[in-house]
Amino acid sequence: MAYQAPVKDYAFLFRDVLKIERYANLPAFAEAQIDTVDQILEEAGRFCDEVLAPLNTVGDKEGCRLNAAGDVTTPTGFKAAYRQLIDAGWPLLSAEAEFGGQALPKVINLAFSEMSSGANMAFAMYPGLTHGAYSAILNGGSPEQKQLYLPKLAAGQWTGTMNLTEPHAGTDLGLLRTKAVKQGDGSYKITGQKIFISAGEHDLAENIIHLVLARAEGAPEGVRGISLFIVPKFIPDAAGDPGARNGVSCVALEEKMGIHGNATCVLAHDEATGWLVGEENRGLALMFVMMNEARIGVAVQGLAQGEAAYQAAAAYARDRLQGRSVSGPKNPDGPADPIIVHPDVRRLLLDARATMEGGRAFLMWTGLQADVGRASDDPAARERGEDFMALLTPVLKGYLTDRGFQACSDALQVHGGAGYTEAFPASQYLRDARIAMIYEGTNGVQALDLVGRKLAQNGGRALRAFLAELEAYSAAHQDSESLKPFVEGLDKVRARLQEATMWLMQNGLANPDEAAAASTDYMHLMGLTGLAYAWAMMAQAAQARIDAGDDDPFYATKLDVGRYFLARVLPESGAHLAKLKAGAATLMALKPEAF
Repeated sequence: MAYQAPVKDYAFLFRDVLKIERYANLPAFAEAQIDTVDQILEEAGRFCDEVLAPLNTVGDKEGCRLNAAGDVTTPTGFKAAYRQLIDAGWPLLSAEAEFGGQALPKVINLAFSEMSSGANMAFAMYPGLTHGAYSAILNGGSPEQKQLYLPKLAAGQWTGTMNLTEPHAGTDLGLLRTKAVKQGDGSYKITGQKIFISAGEHDLAENIIHLVLARAEGAPEGVRGISLFIVPKFIPDAAGDPGARNGVSCVALEEKMGIHGNATCVLAHDEATGWLVGEENRGLALMFVMMNEARIGVAVQGLAQGEAAYQAAAAYARDRLQGRSVSGPKNPDGPADPIIVHPDVRRLLLDARATMEGGRAFLMWTGLQADVGRASDDPAARERGEDFMALLTPVLKGYLTDRGFQACSDALQVHGGAGYTEAFPASQYLRDARIAMIYEGTNGVQALDLVGRKLAQNGGRALRAFLAELEAYSAAHQDSESLKPFVEGLDKVRARLQEATMWLMQNGLANPDEAAAASTDYMHLMGLTGLAYAWAMMAQAAQARIDAGDDDPFYATKLDVGRYFLARVLPESGAHLAKLKAGAATLMALKPEAF
């Protein structure tokens, strides 16, 4: 079965779970009536299923090609699909109206991002990175830079990249050597090499706008001396059209495990002309605007690949005949039963489904909180939205990409030996998904960011608000018989998260190794807590539909999957707590030479 965008699941989330129409009084939500949202979802699903999904295998098999002139050709069909993407206006969904956008809540664009990434992750990276570049210029660019670049980036007429990594400097950006020399006209000459630049060169758009981290002459060492520059592939002329070719070129394409349809480039900046964004030595803060948006985008990729792999595995399990059910034949007229009857196959499928559906709801809930905060005139609502997004971004990135990859691995296992071949899509999903655990900050870095920075930020205000949100939900529904198991599950995992937080406070401050050793388990524990909350909200909405007489089996199935989550996924929280409290001693005991 080909990939099918989860349109119905999103319609359920926006209409019944998140109840997006209750925010219609906020200007940013004025055009987000539920009928409009439904139409967007339907059209998005159709575009992703019919245009992007058929090119997924094509991109994987063909990859991108670099010619002697330094130009990159994308796989067959990508250029035409990109033209359809921008002609239909999909990149404009959540861009600001003053730059030609539709100004819809960003959470709606997140839904489109999952659908497009599930259909074709490598393709979806081109517009995804562009939106990140748009956001960085929107937040730090001059009025002239915004007027020149943002309308074209918003429309997808020009694409964008982020140039951070160098051969010797990955996560530790303080080591970067790319230099910027100021010129008499206010521009800079940028010289240095950047590696692992996704969408760094291609034939999809007429210009590529590179956002480059570099060190201006005389800048202090370390991260305090980093500035951000706009370095276009073609320097805009007086009319704002692509003009002279700039001194930035692709000198190599990386040979990668997956995402072959996206051009991952080694870029050489040879006295390329660039323009400062914001102030000198303040570039890292602006780049983090783009990186934080990219981290949510990578969380979406983990979710999307897990969903796509689950769909493929479920279809295979329904069709593949192998053996008989241990409780007696279920297909007595056939030579064997479909493998969907075997409990362990169901375990693999339901682990993936329960986690991806819960992850989708938690991601959308977080995105909505941020949207409401940005749209509100209430300082408390704005603070709440910013706090939740800051706290939960590393959790969503780390947890959903870890679990998305696990879902892809389990989907391959369902396929058996066939999954290990290229005759089925399971291998590609696994290979494509693996990068999401690494780029935009490895998941270990996300966990360290969570426990080392985000928990203590503003005196722990964000975590207190998150825990209070969960407590308030439990208190409001403690008398609901149908929701009782979901509320009890939420209460149990919340208590474990609070216990883990107290342990970190008591041990991590005294010995930083304790906090670092606990960080990944803490991140997963918080992820499970968020999913427990999401499943409680989904169960409430599904039960309300059933109580209202809706006999669509979608809602009963949603409750069944939720009960599976409570019984067989949520108990992992106990293991994470136990491992966290085991401390750092056994991790740090071996001398380096003993490894």
